[in-house]
Amino acid sequence: MLKTKESWLNWYDQPSLTKKVLGSNFLLVVFHWYVMLSTFGAVLDMVTDRISTACLLVVLSQLYKPSLIFLSLLALDIASHWLQMYSTFLTGKTSHKDVKDSSSWLFRAYYGNRMFMAYCCVSCEVLYLILFYLVENQTQKLVDVISSNLQKISLLSLLMGSSLFGWAAKQIINVIQMKTASDACVLYDIEKKHKN
Repeated sequence: MLKTKESWLNWYDQPSLTKKVLGSNFLLVVFHWYVMLSTFGAVLDMVTDRISTACLLVVLSQLYKPSLIFLSLLALDIASHWLQMYSTFLTGKTSHKDVKDSSSWLFRAYYGNRMFMAYCCVSCEVLYLILFYLVENQTQKLVDVISSNLQKISLLSLLMGSSLFGWAAKQIINVIQMKTASDACVLYDIEKKHKN
């Protein structure tokens, strides 16, 4: 936990710098939508997504209780996307977003509709930035901050409420993605074994 002034990375004590870093990460997320015209662009897309989300989640894990929530979300995000990329490679698809053969309608809707995908991705980043903005001390409970701010009538609470739906959809999709990609890897191994 970041509780001492001697910490080499005390985000909480430098809110101005932290907001600039987190804002830059958010801009990277927006920028990557425009560079996916090549293989390098597709890889850069995935890397910038993971880095910006990781930065936000690590910072939030130091500011809220229980911190394990944010670290679990980070693990889910990285694991599901890594498995998706690897299973895409194994199956010979040209894009990790080619999920037409998936049995999950939500998974197909997510990758098949760029507006829905953008809404879910941006909702996560916006929610994380709002949570960072709302933190008052390093011992706040996440549930308390969310519930108290959703009860207020303000633009920020409206933004938080609308972001929660996209955030929840994205987490469900990450679980589906991890399961689907894991199944594809297992199926690849089974087929490879039968060929030998």
